[in-house]
Amino acid sequence: MKIYLVGGAIRNSFLNLPVTDKDWVIVGSTPEVLIKKKFKQVGKDFPVFLHPITREEYCLARTERKSGHGYKDFNIDYSQHVTLKEDLMRRDLTINAIAQDEYGKYIDPFNGFKDLKNRVLKHISSSFQEDPLRVLRVARFAASLSHLGFYIDKNTMKFMQKIVLSKEILFLTKDRIWKETEKAMKTHNPHVYFKILQNCLAFPILFPELNKIINTNFLKFYSYSFLPFSLEENLYTSLAYIAKKNNSVQLRLAYMFLTTSYYFPLDLIEIKHHMNKSLYIHLVKNFCIRLNLPIKIKKLILIIIKNNIFLLNIEKKSSSSIINFLNTIDAWRKPKQINQITLLIKTYIRFIYKNNNIKFIKIKKNYLQKIYSIVCSPPIELILKQGYKGKEIKMSINKWRINTLDNWKKNKNINY
Repeated sequence: MKIYLVGGAIRNSFLNLPVTDKDWVIVGSTPEVLIKKKFKQVGKDFPVFLHPITREEYCLARTERKSGHGYKDFNIDYSQHVTLKEDLMRRDLTINAIAQDEYGKYIDPFNGFKDLKNRVLKHISSSFQEDPLRVLRVARFAASLSHLGFYIDKNTMKFMQKIVLSKEILFLTKDRIWKETEKAMKTHNPHVYFKILQNCLAFPILFPELNKIINTNFLKFYSYSFLPFSLEENLYTSLAYIAKKNNSVQLRLAYMFLTTSYYFPLDLIEIKHHMNKSLYIHLVKNFCIRLNLPIKIKKLILIIIKNNIFLLNIEKKSSSSIINFLNTIDAWRKPKQINQITLLIKTYIRFIYKNNNIKFIKIKKNYLQKIYSIVCSPPIELILKQGYKGKEIKMSINKWRINTLDNWKKNKNINY
């Protein structure tokens, strides 16, 4: 039995990137032997084991042969006769097919180190096209490593296009699509992920709602002075911008939709072939549901796109409408949303100013956060002493908040 370190740990070490996980391959063994050595089996499709002390993953060397559609239908051989080279050959990219033995010696049968030096993402063999998930994985690696100058080999891109044209990616589950997309949204350049998927023709299939949004005919009829590019370019540019400001997947996704939401008005009856805001919201909801996005992400996205115009002009809004908004989003129990919304709006305004070469001025000034701090703590004891009960208490608190905000505005307490 021989054990080798493989994959991402070697790749990241070479590139001086953080090594968060270590994966190991075992050659010349069986599940029974590993179980006797106190390894815990966790794999269902093929034997994956957790080390009894380190809890790191150890897999038996295996080969895979496609037997159906999608990324699950493979005949797997993990017998003790499978060699290290055979195991490495089944992997997606050459830079992920490097192994290291217990003495520190590297085994690199597919020139992965050469491709690391040349900054190229290259497939290992024609079997690359058997797994549709690799389209998303390569796009994710491109997003993760583009800041280091990595690019996709042209023949690998052709294979990715072949996979798409074969319609194999239709067999990917929504959870798998989201998992890869979530990982891509955590990278240095998440916009590269979407751009690569556009280039290999996968984007309209994987994200039909987003594709319809960025290809709407709306801009043929209306134009905004602050939109110097198409909505597709806006998607890439805005994602690149927010990625430099914040690494939260939730905020990055919400910002992506925020930047496109402003270009879909509530009503455009006189214009044919347009997309109004209600249809836009419907598409965004479908996007969230189809990919099974976490509830907290979905809620923030819908709050920000439904109230975009209101939030952009909040300083001009009445006290009652502001308090009603805070009630609607349940700000009193979820104050974190206030900080998130403020960050998104301020980032968007800076983005617009930057892309139109307008000198940035101090605007918005954390207005929503200031309002919240003023009205978030009503005098509950005083209200209860007045004998209010049930709904009367809620109405009294609401009235106090509106009056308090009105008084603050009248006194012009805006030095914040």
